[in-house]
Amino acid sequence: MKSLVLAEKPSVARELARVLGCNQKNKSYIEGSNYIVTWALGHLIELKMPEHYDSKYTTWRLEDLPIVPEKMGLKVIRQTTGQYKAIESLTKRKDVKEIIIATDAGREGELVARWILEKAGCHKPVKRLWISSQTDKAIKDGFKHLKPGKQFETLYDSAVCRAEADWLIGLNVSRALTTKYKDPLSAGRVQTPTLAMMIEREKEIASFVPKEYFTITAAAGLLEAEWEHNGEKRIFSAEKAEKIKAKLQGQKAILTAVVRKKKSEPQPMPYDLTELQRDANKRFGFSAKKTLNVLQGLYEQHKLVTYPRTDSRYLTTDMEATMIDRLHGISSGYRDEIRPALANKGKVQARRVFNNEKVTDHHAIIPTEEHLNLGKLDNDERKLYDMIVRRFLALFYPAYESEIIHAQFEVNGENLSARETNVLEPGFKQVSGKDDESSIRRQNLGNLAKGKAFSIGEVTLSKKLTEPPLRFSEADILGRMEKYGLGTPATRADIIEKLISAESVERQNSRLYPTKKGKQLIELVNDELTSPELTAKWEKELEEIARGKGNAKAFKAKIRKQTDQLVSEIKASDKSYRAHNLTGSKCPECGEFLKERKTKEGKILVCSSLDCGFRKHKDPKLSNRRCPQCHKKMEIHNGKAGAYFQCRRCNIVEKAEERKKTVTKHEERKLKQKYSPDEGSFGNSLGDLLKAALEKKD
Repeated sequence: MKSLVLAEKPSVARELARVLGCNQKNKSYIEGSNYIVTWALGHLIELKMPEHYDSKYTTWRLEDLPIVPEKMGLKVIRQTTGQYKAIESLTKRKDVKEIIIATDAGREGELVARWILEKAGCHKPVKRLWISSQTDKAIKDGFKHLKPGKQFETLYDSAVCRAEADWLIGLNVSRALTTKYKDPLSAGRVQTPTLAMMIEREKEIASFVPKEYFTITAAAGLLEAEWEHNGEKRIFSAEKAEKIKAKLQGQKAILTAVVRKKKSEPQPMPYDLTELQRDANKRFGFSAKKTLNVLQGLYEQHKLVTYPRTDSRYLTTDMEATMIDRLHGISSGYRDEIRPALANKGKVQARRVFNNEKVTDHHAIIPTEEHLNLGKLDNDERKLYDMIVRRFLALFYPAYESEIIHAQFEVNGENLSARETNVLEPGFKQVSGKDDESSIRRQNLGNLAKGKAFSIGEVTLSKKLTEPPLRFSEADILGRMEKYGLGTPATRADIIEKLISAESVERQNSRLYPTKKGKQLIELVNDELTSPELTAKWEKELEEIARGKGNAKAFKAKIRKQTDQLVSEIKASDKSYRAHNLTGSKCPECGEFLKERKTKEGKILVCSSLDCGFRKHKDPKLSNRRCPQCHKKMEIHNGKAGAYFQCRRCNIVEKAEERKKTVTKHEERKLKQKYSPDEGSFGNSLGDLLKAALEKKD
């Protein structure tokens, strides 16, 4: 008898099969003597859409809302039907005694597998592989200690509640807004309060009135000091600032106090996903989605880091024994940095990192014991991996110790102050990649004696303006989402991308700008949906359900009631809306006005009627063909003689057939993978592989 192992992706399935000794490759699975390993392609099953319950819902009508099925049904995603049928067939094999769920160890991974098994009507015993890294050792240990599937049923219940809530509220509210105001308007229980926070910041910026203020610096002997009164360094009156400046000039500064204060900064905790996304955005400008994608590659493909979608920054106590192996794993790229840690036998100095109570499904993101080969990582992978490693290494170094010296002076009734920071113990900042807090200008304040007099030299009066708050960066909005419990570490990046694709928000210079559409949408949507507190409350309930402490049935009933209320409010609303992107041109097919939309392929014109599918490019589409003269991208056109390229700048025209299509490096890699034999000694160039494949065919 055999165990059927269900992975989430083909790449993970191949690794599991290799470790389990399965080598009989089939189109949809890999088989061995004890295991059959198959895979999903992300989700293979989804909730039925309204038209699957009743064909009348194919046409969107306000009077048909809300759509609240008594029992939510499941359907196979059309594009992946083949893989689903293969898995369904495998579950029915008589020699398959049990199912081992090996999808991602989290809420969404549980849903992927359970929906497949539910749709297939599989009632065979279920076990769960629950691992935090993809190394051979972790996989082998995980299969030795499989957990009973029953242990994760509450996690599945939570996932179903989340999926149904998003369907019921997101679909009904979006359809209600779209049909009432005749423009595609997207709303949801997480994206709407996230948008509301951006709109609130926009209002703060719009209402901001800059104020003029002044600061004063003065040379006291060789020292540089600043005017200060009760901790405030700004002066909001030009007249007062001039008077203070006059009082300081040509006077003596008497040192009244030298205050020393020692400061200890503990080692930072390792990363969870949200904190890593925030730091990667600040340091490298990575979007949250890009960070997650790069991190997934480090986890799955390179096996260099532990499970990415975690909300914990702590480690379990049993992991302390693995620290020395992890240090050896990174040694090829961080030889100097790990030397002190190895000399201390891999002992972690930040003891607070080991806390079982603060680790739920997964511990913090740290390096695995897999041996590092930096040459296999691309530039983005190196950047992200380096951040993770340096956070990990900080645990083995002492806390950062510094001394802040604050010198205070009295000058003709006014106060001046000077500060500097001296490093006593660099500690973890030796490996953190961050600068310490020591002043750029060393003043040696610690050697000064109270009562000493200094001549005041140049006094500088600087005029400045208060500045409005900045629009949110992705790092900022991720922090806000985490604070209010909006979404999960795994979904926050997708929420931001969804707001952008729905044209509610735009990315400009690494900042998030609400669009005219987004600003109008937030006025139309229900007040209850804009509140982060409501969504945070729902997320807390979902977490309780996952831990077996909540009531899934009661949550579903509450969401259904909420859906009905939200749709009723929209129907009764007397608010108005005007599409921000309407043009003066009319659709040639139905006569309605056209709207202008931005896409990756440039600006397009689409019909404003929801029943009309007319669309065309506003500007000629740019191709990847470069002008031979100015090297700019050429426009692509379709004429009577077929497609042709044109550079308007240089007035150069080329037929599309004039250049042979070259195979890109990506396409060449794909072809090599397709024609690479499992064994063989012939050359590995694309030509050799194709030649060998043809000979084999003959």
